[in-house]
Amino acid sequence: MSLSTEQIGSIPRPTELIAGVAAHAAGTLSSEDLTVLSDNALRDTIERLEATGSPVVTDGEQTKPSFATYPVGPQFDGEGIVLPFADGHTRQLPRLVSGPFRYQVHADEYLVAAKRFATVPVKQAVIAPSALSLFYPADGVDGYPREEFLADLIDGAEADVRRSLEAGAHSVQLDFTEGRLAVKLDPSLGLLRSLVELNNRLLERFTADERARIGVHTCPGGDQDSTHSADVDYADLLPDLFQLQVGNVYVALAGEADPRRVLSVIAQVARADQKVFVGVTDPIDPRVETPEEVRDRVLQAAEFIPPDRLGTCDDCGFSPFADDVSTSREIAFAKITSRVQGTRLASERLGV
Repeated sequence: MSLSTEQIGSIPRPTELIAGVAAHAAGTLSSEDLTVLSDNALRDTIERLEATGSPVVTDGEQTKPSFATYPVGPQFDGEGIVLPFADGHTRQLPRLVSGPFRYQVHADEYLVAAKRFATVPVKQAVIAPSALSLFYPADGVDGYPREEFLADLIDGAEADVRRSLEAGAHSVQLDFTEGRLAVKLDPSLGLLRSLVELNNRLLERFTADERARIGVHTCPGGDQDSTHSADVDYADLLPDLFQLQVGNVYVALAGEADPRRVLSVIAQVARADQKVFVGVTDPIDPRVETPEEVRDRVLQAAEFIPPDRLGTCDDCGFSPFADDVSTSREIAFAKITSRVQGTRLASERLGV
């Protein structure tokens, strides 16, 4: 296959693993038994991803509490910013209550675990420092100024990315779902630009060759088959998003009402050194796309993006929060199969 295709991140966890995590937290399941459940889920996830024909896989975030909170430890409580979703449900972010901030877990731990079972390259998703910056409270933290926190945050984020690169990640993806949300919260774009600037503080620490293996993912948020910022015009986000110093940009597109308009914006703002992965399957939609639908979405994207700079992905992870079971594992793997097959069909049609 000449056109690249990659998964964004999470796969719905098996119900026995979700129950096991809850039992372990309650003290009724041992750490050893939880490890067995985790390994079984990880092995099954990777085997089923490879069975779809995926040339690159992830760990499916089987043992992450969520895409955003894996670095968080006892310095945080649960009283942070509340994220409202379109269907009325909410998620509350952690809040930093004491410093200094240090990553409690680095993403290479998930990568190393996945590589035990994978026979193809493994991609690693990490949370962008811009997202973690939102965990610092507006009224500050006693004895720990915001600028000191941001310096510690960038140091931790650098280690998070660098350790994954050094551990052999095919690529490292910064999850930046808060980008589109920032436009909603601040239509003046001041918040968005401050988040982009913060992420570029991280990215400038890497060489051009390293940045070619680093990407950023944007989407309107995905949780329990709902979104938090799908009503935000991509035209307000994408010009600043493509200022991030990354080699790969993953753009949720399948769920957009007017993908041609979005593609026209991308064509104007994407740099020549950036590969654009367009979303061709929508995790929010329970219907499984056919390979032919995927093919046609890829061919449409190729009208705007040269095939040598074009790739495909799913719009978002299928279960960014560990307790989200709104999409079944079977549907997730079926959609991924259609993405892989449809991308192959488009490659054949494009002659690449």
